[in-house]
Amino acid sequence: MAATRIIPLHINKGKTIAKTLADRTDYSQNAKKTEDGKYISAYECDPKTVDEDFMLSKRQYEHSTGRHQKNDVIAYQIRQSFKPGEVTPEEANRIGYELAMSFTKGKHAFIVATHTDRPHIHNHIVFNSTTLDGSRKFNNFYLSFMAVRRISDRLCVKNGLSIIEARPYREQQKRTAYPKKATHRDAIIAAIDTALQQKPKDFEALLKLLSDAGYEIKRGKNISLKGKGQKRFIRLRSLGDGYSEEDLRAVLAGTKEHQPRKRARGAKEKSFADTQPKLQLLIDIQEKMEQGKGRWTVLRASGTR
Repeated sequence: MAATRIIPLHINKGKTIAKTLADRTDYSQNAKKTEDGKYISAYECDPKTVDEDFMLSKRQYEHSTGRHQKNDVIAYQIRQSFKPGEVTPEEANRIGYELAMSFTKGKHAFIVATHTDRPHIHNHIVFNSTTLDGSRKFNNFYLSFMAVRRISDRLCVKNGLSIIEARPYREQQKRTAYPKKATHRDAIIAAIDTALQQKPKDFEALLKLLSDAGYEIKRGKNISLKGKGQKRFIRLRSLGDGYSEEDLRAVLAGTKEHQPRKRARGAKEKSFADTQPKLQLLIDIQEKMEQGKGRWTVLRASGTR
């Protein structure tokens, strides 16, 4: 089974075409991800100079057509991820090479780098947007991603691997509920909850803790707070039950028990340990899937095969 995706690669802001190509291809050939370059194959280019080889075709294109590539797509990346435990790195690289050759019809130079640093072995296939003879550009046609998937599925079946079964739309699981997005009010509530854990002696001590955490306090008929990123002050009384000035004073006086409110996903929490306020952000960090690199040459640790 292999999941696939095709991604157009554009020029990075502030960088040249050559520099962008070098960055993308260098990432795909990362030694830690390819076992010191053991699982890299290429067609009509040298993996060590793939960015220069790509640029040569682009210069030929400019010379023959008179067109200068400025904001076009400079290359394409195909990501092909296999089911954990179903394929070896060698098999994955070979299948990736066959996929690239079939999809580009041998008209574009490409590199295939097989990454083994994750439970699921996956290929980073990068092919030049310009043809080998420098006469034209690749046409990223409508539903090209489906063509990539069909070729990949055919190769998986040919090699005895499973494929992802397409399900009718009516049987596909649909999201009906979405997590609540954290607001500035949620951040203030989280800060108050944490401040109360420090057991301030009175309401003024509580405000001092909130001030130390970076909140601006506005006094008057109603106490209001404004933190980093807020455009307006938010009144305590607008925070709901348990967070008005009266409720907080009662909690600090011991006449009422405080019930911390469940935080929304992504809410910020304030810490006051050691009298030095520290802002703890609850952030979900996603893996960056970058771009990869690509004559049929498999590099081994001991040399080139």
